[in-house]
Amino acid sequence: MKIPFPSLSDIQAAHERIQPFIHRTPIMTSSAISEIAGCEIFFKCENFQKVGAFKARGASNAVVKLAEFQKSKGVATHSSGNHAAALARAATVAGIPSYIVMPSNAPEIKKKAVKGYGGIIIECEPTLEARETALEETVKKTGATFIPPYDNMDVIEGQATCALELIEDQEDLDVVLAPVGGGGLLGGTSLAAHYLNPNIEVIGTEPQGADDAFQSFHANKLIPQTAPNTIADGLRTSLGAWNFKLIQAYVSDILLASDSQIIDAMHLIYERMKIVVEPSCAVPLAALLADQDRFRGKKVGIILSGGNVDLGKLPF
Repeated sequence: MKIPFPSLSDIQAAHERIQPFIHRTPIMTSSAISEIAGCEIFFKCENFQKVGAFKARGASNAVVKLAEFQKSKGVATHSSGNHAAALARAATVAGIPSYIVMPSNAPEIKKKAVKGYGGIIIECEPTLEARETALEETVKKTGATFIPPYDNMDVIEGQATCALELIEDQEDLDVVLAPVGGGGLLGGTSLAAHYLNPNIEVIGTEPQGADDAFQSFHANKLIPQTAPNTIADGLRTSLGAWNFKLIQAYVSDILLASDSQIIDAMHLIYERMKIVVEPSCAVPLAALLADQDRFRGKKVGIILSGGNVDLGKLPF
């Protein structure tokens, strides 16, 4: 079954559609960080987005696009992270229920966020099998529509609006760096850049302890994530199949960063930019600083993906 990827007009329509649900986030610079990096960096601050992450875009787009009969039954997903909160909020704004399957070991801060946004939490054992079973039972019982966190065209279309804004607001970029977990953000970013300015090089960045996208990219086949071990909790998930196709088509490389490099980059952002970012969000800067010669003298856009960090567990 061939599903065509969203067109530029699809992405632009999604951007219009989700206006009531999102902020147009600012682009920030830090002369100190640019000097350290040896290139000019433009940070697209999705840590200031609604629900504190870019996930608000894809979840909102998927909810708004539902047919009326689907809306009446609500939406469901399984997620321990930002997608859970983003979907709960988008559903509440749209006036429909949301059922969120969360593993029992999900961070308390994330559970609190989902409840705060009006989501109904169904707890399960912390295994993928338990999550999928609980989701299946929930969908059967409620008739809710499953909205996956990343491997879904409406979600990818929504995530692509982030790069759409970045490239509209900062036209002369040479490179855009984004983190990659499930790949919705990187897939959407690569698609938007391909349409708006195919000369922009799009590069994915990933933790060394969860490098399935890196492995898949170099093997030219999808290799699932096994036993990820990284501080970047938002990037521990397996790369989605649709997103892998987009990455194969439009992403030029995937770079890795170690946990200590991620922590150093996170520290640098806190110290120099005075803004809160979560570990996953610092991965692009960490990867850039680990490979500085490659970016020397260039204009680099970095998507700061989110700022939902448990302040009691900061790694510094």
